[in-house]
Amino acid sequence: MTKYLPAEYRELLVGPARRYFLATLIGALGTGLVISLNVIYIHDVRHHSIGFATLLMTAGALIVLTLSPVVGSLVDRLGPRWIILAAVAFAVAGQTWYAIASTTWEIVGAMVLQSASGSAIWGPSSVLLTRIIPAEQRQAAFGFNFGMVNFGIGIGGFVSMSVVSLRHPMSFTYLYLGTAVMWAAMGVAYFSLRHHGGPPTEVPATVEGERGGWHQVVRDRRMVHLVLSSLVLLISGYGSVEAGFAIYVVNVDHVSVKAVGLIFAFNTFTIVFVQHLALRFIEGRSRTRVMGLVGALWAVSWTMVGVSAHIAVWAALVLLCLSTAVFAIGETLWSPVSPALVNDIAPEHLRGRYNAASGLTWGTAGMLAPAITGVILESHLEKWWPILVAGGSLVGAIAVMTLRHSLTATEDGRPAVSDHLASR
Repeated sequence: MTKYLPAEYRELLVGPARRYFLATLIGALGTGLVISLNVIYIHDVRHHSIGFATLLMTAGALIVLTLSPVVGSLVDRLGPRWIILAAVAFAVAGQTWYAIASTTWEIVGAMVLQSASGSAIWGPSSVLLTRIIPAEQRQAAFGFNFGMVNFGIGIGGFVSMSVVSLRHPMSFTYLYLGTAVMWAAMGVAYFSLRHHGGPPTEVPATVEGERGGWHQVVRDRRMVHLVLSSLVLLISGYGSVEAGFAIYVVNVDHVSVKAVGLIFAFNTFTIVFVQHLALRFIEGRSRTRVMGLVGALWAVSWTMVGVSAHIAVWAALVLLCLSTAVFAIGETLWSPVSPALVNDIAPEHLRGRYNAASGLTWGTAGMLAPAITGVILESHLEKWWPILVAGGSLVGAIAVMTLRHSLTATEDGRPAVSDHLASR
């Protein structure tokens, strides 16, 4: 199968990296089975209120936000391997519990386990990837990993749609159990990498006594700048998509609920097919300018969503599919560049905390975007919402581009000769 992949990807699929990406794909397949079912499952199958279901999601995000800094410190002390395996164990237990939970407290318990897993898988797995991939291939590796995530979620979603039915509640149970099995298999793949994720070996003597603190990360103005500008972009990007896109499409554009699945499928498979071209595009280009381009593309996407409210339903559906494709192109640029920049800024002995700080932007965006969206929609400004979000995307784009002058050429992804020229 690998012979059909581009040469850049085939170069990545050797040794431990092959097992790492296999773990990613297996976990994504499992996630795709249930990623869009939690609220429906809790409300329509287990017969709890929608308010309880959405509050549960918010509580889960709070748990992730609370635990992520702790996880970052543990990764710097212990290395990512056992943290990842513990996260996988929590996920398997959480998904299994979801499958059989019925009472309020059983569902809450499953959510706590699942959220604990979510706080301890993505950051540590990013650190592990930097351990097994040479620095010069890191950007391509993050891009390929993102493509694997979306491919797996897309396939899992199609399997889920073909199996799940409210008339057969046990179908949900089977899907959650299937997810648990897939995550267990992912754990086996990660366990095979246990020799590559130990504690950092290079710790500067001047900071040996400070390894447990976060003040070194906070003092890094470049990282703080990157986190804040990324937060604005993610609130206007992923956060707003999750918080209001489906509601807007159904209630304002009057597109059917089933069509929403088609729109998101368009997004997922655009990512899979465009990722390789995106990697070629960003090679040798300024990472901060690429991230600025991401904000511009997301602004265009949201503008198209705003226009969709003023045209016929069939035309709106076409335009919405195209808008998610534009958004997906931005995602393919973001996914390799952002984590690569974080890990090039981060010193080895602080890599866990730097990745945790970057991960906090996702959780914070997931908390703030629904609140902002709710205020706008409750104020009957729904037709202005996409334009406001587009404006936020542009603000984030400008903010992240101003970081460029604080980075070396290598950190910014430019040819190293630029550093010499800039110093003249």
